[in-house]
Amino acid sequence: MKDIPFISLDQAALGMDQWGVEGRPFVFICDYLGENVWWGTEEDAQKWGIKFEFNQKQSTGYLGEIQFDKYPISYKDYLQKFNQVQSGLKRGDSFLVNLTFPTPIQTNLSIEEIFLHAQAKYKLLIQDQLVVFSPEPFIHIENNKIQAFPMKGTLAVNEKNRPDDLRIDAKEQAEHATIVDLIRNDISRVAYPIQVEKYQYIEQVKTHSQDLWQMSSLISGEIMPEFKNKLGSILKALLPAGSITGAPKAATMDIIKKSEGYERGFYTGIMGKYDGTTLDSGVLIRFIEQIEENLVFKSGGGITVFSDPEKEYLELIQKVYLPI
Repeated sequence: MKDIPFISLDQAALGMDQWGVEGRPFVFICDYLGENVWWGTEEDAQKWGIKFEFNQKQSTGYLGEIQFDKYPISYKDYLQKFNQVQSGLKRGDSFLVNLTFPTPIQTNLSIEEIFLHAQAKYKLLIQDQLVVFSPEPFIHIENNKIQAFPMKGTLAVNEKNRPDDLRIDAKEQAEHATIVDLIRNDISRVAYPIQVEKYQYIEQVKTHSQDLWQMSSLISGEIMPEFKNKLGSILKALLPAGSITGAPKAATMDIIKKSEGYERGFYTGIMGKYDGTTLDSGVLIRFIEQIEENLVFKSGGGITVFSDPEKEYLELIQKVYLPI
């Protein structure tokens, strides 16, 4: 991204801690590996061509006809990567791996038009290079309480499916329980005591073609005194987000690196806003990036030993959509 002065999360955390303690508002973006972070005021963000929207209730509808075509990885190539992940799972290196791929797309909408018209909890536009319209929160901090909302489990909305099918599916149950346990452990690094306030609640996500049900849980805790208002240190302790890596995190990230064969970049990173008292942040999924002359949509899903490769391949493709 042209001329934006990115720094590492280690460097950024010091300044974010100071601003958090002082109650000075800021916004930020962070890539998957914490190697490229930008943070500053909203006015500074606009100067660099970075635009945020948080929990916008309603976006402007697009009145024209939407052209949207996707060209996903072949099932044969996907199966090769899937089997590579399964080998790691069967060795016991991981219990859950979030496997993702880039999908070339073509659309008559520009990146900026997608940002303007998309309906999502978390929206991000960086220059004319990438756009995000994410339904997934990362963490929320208010009154010294931290909340996390891991999202795992996706099902198409149609006449054959019911929302409860997500809760009773053995694979989806195992995947969701693993992530809840991982996030609970992550949060325990900065907060105590920890509780699961809501387990396996389901929300409907609108797309330009077919709606999806997504399953989430709510985990919370009281921030420890040594982390109070130290927002950068909290982010360092929790990143990368467990829902887009897997468990255990370090070994799973090694499997991801060997299996995916591409750089995620800002995909599966996070974005956030601190207003002086409250921190809100979202995971950078539902992600379109301009790579040279082409648009690429990055998507994926969680793989366990119980996963059906055909269903996982279908989920990968279903997540390539516009929420317009």
